[in-house]
Amino acid sequence: MDGSLAAIVGAAIGAVGGLTGGWLSVVGQSRQRREQQRADHQQWRDEMRRDAYASYLAATRELNAAYWKVADQLASQEATSADWKAALAETHDAWARFSTGSSAVAVAGPRAAADKAAELHLAMRRWDMIVVDWARAAIRDGASHVDDHQPRFASAADAKQAPLAAFQHAAREALGTEW
Repeated sequence: MDGSLAAIVGAAIGAVGGLTGGWLSVVGQSRQRREQQRADHQQWRDEMRRDAYASYLAATRELNAAYWKVADQLASQEATSADWKAALAETHDAWARFSTGSSAVAVAGPRAAADKAAELHLAMRRWDMIVVDWARAAIRDGASHVDDHQPRFASAADAKQAPLAAFQHAAREALGTEW
């Protein structure tokens, strides 16, 4: 083999090696970019879910407090119809924040957490209907009707505990924090 042929073969081998190395570099960078995008998306999704779950739970606690405030007002001997109206108005505002939080969880997912959030929403809605009926009857009649409504109120308050716990469990599962 003469020198020129060896040079051509060497150049060809070098070119193939260079192309192969370049191709492997591009493939590796592409795979690394996809993995980084996937990791960034998972981090974004987890942050969105964490925010949605935290907002929903905070709104649930706020609504819970608003319901108990109405019940306390309705049970109070000193409360007036104006007090009942004010307390009921607070529940409407708290319900709006709660519903917004519920919608955020429905969007954030996953389905298991969204389904448990929907069950909690339904339990809170049942409690809401009792509170609203009780307050409206008291405002309309000028009497609190404690004996008629307080047992239903307490039962609905208890009934929301299981869906609340189930949602919290589903949220921990979705975030990978369930031990």
